[in-house]
Amino acid sequence: MKTLISIIFLIFYLSAHTQQDTIGINKKMLTTAIVTEAVIYTGLISGLRYAWYKDVPRVPFHYYNDNKGYLQIDKFGHAYGAYAESMICYEWLRKAGVSKTKSLIYGGSMGLILQTPIEIFDGLYQGWGFSWGDMLANAAGSAFMVGQEWIFDEQIIVFKFSFSRSDLAERANGMLGDHPLESLLYDYNGHTYWMSINPFRNSSFIPKWFNLSLGYSANGMLGEFENRLTWKGRDLPEVERYRQVLVSLDIDWTAIETNRPFLRKLFYAMNHIKLPFPALEYNSLGKWRFHYLYF
Repeated sequence: MKTLISIIFLIFYLSAHTQQDTIGINKKMLTTAIVTEAVIYTGLISGLRYAWYKDVPRVPFHYYNDNKGYLQIDKFGHAYGAYAESMICYEWLRKAGVSKTKSLIYGGSMGLILQTPIEIFDGLYQGWGFSWGDMLANAAGSAFMVGQEWIFDEQIIVFKFSFSRSDLAERANGMLGDHPLESLLYDYNGHTYWMSINPFRNSSFIPKWFNLSLGYSANGMLGEFENRLTWKGRDLPEVERYRQVLVSLDIDWTAIETNRPFLRKLFYAMNHIKLPFPALEYNSLGKWRFHYLYF
């Protein structure tokens, strides 16, 4: 759910975003950015409380160690969400003319800042709890973005996300969602997180937009720490949990030059989502698998 919040936030912002250099502070743009971020975030938090905590009892603030949950897919989701939010806020401040240093301090930290209230909410509801592991993942996502921008003045390694409803969701009797949108929230088996880089960026023979991606995913999960055999009185299939490491091709859309503003916006948005390509998988079952097209 928290990953979805970041994705919605990202897409909403990118629909009006164009990278450009600015001289001086554009107060109107800066005010618009701050107000828009506040309104969007308030709306999404309200939606989260309704969708995620509806009919869940409030309890005294408590902690929860979920570091082993969902084979750490959830932690990658937290890091990706914080990375995306920090990138959005940083670049919006830069577009408004704020200095790089201040943009990194105030914008680059926003991933951690925006995710923290969600962790506090978790600590107030039964079935969840405040997780230091989640907080560490949030901080890592923001730090990954800020560190690269500070050292390289660009994102050498781009953190990306892809999703495809897993085959297991079809057999889980609704536990992993009844349709693709629900599965995006509940089917962690369909989540994959990627680190995308162009190792040939200085080559004169290979296009600048050609990237390779290293991905992490997991499958066979019908429960947070261990698989359940029933859900709401319905039988669940017996499956084995396993991790997946993947290598795939990718595209750096921002390296494709164009003079069309709409395409620049579109390419920038597409660069945060890993598109389907062939992929080679090695999993914790000790098996290799080639995917002709991996989502």
